[in-house]
Amino acid sequence: MNLKDRIVVVTGAASGIGRAMARRFAAEGARLVVCADRDLEGAAATAAGIAAVAIRVDVAREDDIKALIETVEADHGPIDLFCSNAGIGVAGGAEASNDDWQRIWDINVMAHVWAARHLVPLMAARGGGYLLNTASAAGLLTQIGSAPYAVTKHAAVGLAEWLAITHGDQGIKVSVLCPQAVRTAMTAGNPDGVASIDGMMEPDELAGMVVRSIEAEEFLILPHPQVLDYMRHKTADYGRWIGGMRKLNRRFEG
Repeated sequence: MNLKDRIVVVTGAASGIGRAMARRFAAEGARLVVCADRDLEGAAATAAGIAAVAIRVDVAREDDIKALIETVEADHGPIDLFCSNAGIGVAGGAEASNDDWQRIWDINVMAHVWAARHLVPLMAARGGGYLLNTASAAGLLTQIGSAPYAVTKHAAVGLAEWLAITHGDQGIKVSVLCPQAVRTAMTAGNPDGVASIDGMMEPDELAGMVVRSIEAEEFLILPHPQVLDYMRHKTADYGRWIGGMRKLNRRFEG
């Protein structure tokens, strides 16, 4: 998909990856970028100076996502590209509280489900559209120190796969973005930890890679190409990969 003259929605646009993508999409000639975030002031700051509008949205609420889609379609026109990008991290394992598990599940998984639920029928009826779901390399591998993050990002990848398989013949393109460490608020407290083992990427650099991948209509977007090698090692010998990850876990726990 060429982004020129497109209407694009980006959730989590107040900062980090979302802000970088929104600004890059506008630079690529998008007719309108909708900067959606629970932080309306931050979304407005992203939208300032570009062809964009800011809308307050809590992606943990289906009604908010439904209203976002209906508002954009009614006020501005058909959504060409919907970037379901907002996400959070929660530390810990199975002992994390039920409230933490539910919140990260709603934001990291159900937000993608709700966007597809309300937008796919519209896109299918008009012959196509594009969904970009932000997951993580943790959804292909795992996340040391965070079961909720690893589990929800695996689910996000699985959903993107299903959407691509099920709706591809309706003209709906799907990409899933799976970066490792990106310099955002989520990684600010742990710049040298597990997540940055292959280096910390800047959001603007990642946004450029996303644009190129959307133009090529690639399903799996890997800003850190070494993740593909890790995936191959994992599938070639799962037991050996688990053993290697246990060593890595001991390294960072110690």
